[in-house]
Amino acid sequence: MTGKARQVIIFVAILLVGGLIWYSSGMTKEETKDKGEVTIGLNNWAENIAVSNMWKVLLEEKGYEVKLMSLEKAPVWTGVATGDLDFSPEIWLPHTDKPFYEKYKDDVVLGDTWYEGTNLGLVVPEYVDVDSIEDLNANKEQFERGGKPSIVGIDAGTSTMKMTEDVIEKYGLDFDLIVSSGPAMTSELDKAIKDKKPIVVTLWNPHWAFAEYDLKYLKDPKNIYGDKENIQYMHRKGFEKDFPEMKKWLNNWEMDDQSLGTLMDEIRKADDPEKGAKKWVKDNRDLVDQWLK
Repeated sequence: MTGKARQVIIFVAILLVGGLIWYSSGMTKEETKDKGEVTIGLNNWAENIAVSNMWKVLLEEKGYEVKLMSLEKAPVWTGVATGDLDFSPEIWLPHTDKPFYEKYKDDVVLGDTWYEGTNLGLVVPEYVDVDSIEDLNANKEQFERGGKPSIVGIDAGTSTMKMTEDVIEKYGLDFDLIVSSGPAMTSELDKAIKDKKPIVVTLWNPHWAFAEYDLKYLKDPKNIYGDKENIQYMHRKGFEKDFPEMKKWLNNWEMDDQSLGTLMDEIRKADDPEKGAKKWVKDNRDLVDQWLK
């Protein structure tokens, strides 16, 4: 065999092996090539962590390099408005994120709704004998933490916390609002329920806690927390030109309580969010394929 013939055989073998690798992965070369870097801005809410990691998994499958930036709510809006973040998956409108939207509406682009019918407010375990925010003062001794009646909140600067500050003022509540985080709040809620003690927290749905525990929203006669809302995504200006196929996928994206609930549950059970998201994507391939048409 001549040296030239040997080179041809080696070259063909390399092509065959390469083809087998592409075939066995289930992806085309077009899908797996590097399509650029995308930065997603998220805040530390259970469903936000879940869907952000889900999109990281899906986009990396399609050849994008994905970076997740965990920030508080205000910096997420600022980051998208300045172009430092490409998109953020969770915007609550028309009420919760209205202050941020009014400030940045000329500098961000809102995408389509992917979840309909949220709730937001003060929540207690079902066994707590309080049904309305108006009843809290009369039962404030039940909710003492460190010698002061308290509401366990989440991150400072979020719309949820700002509305809760309004609730305390307008209902005249003799309560402190504890600043913590989403995970810290649910940890306190879990501990109180295990000890069957009263606790009042800021909470919202969609959230895995409503599947895990028997909870109830306190009635809000003044409607400070507002009516049911929808969740949509937002992106920086120019995003649709830089990532037209991604824009299409995000607009195809729709979830409900069942699909989002199972995703959050996988994230919660996993030792890291991306691992949980990968398992959920594998188990829900038919659904995600509808988005990625």
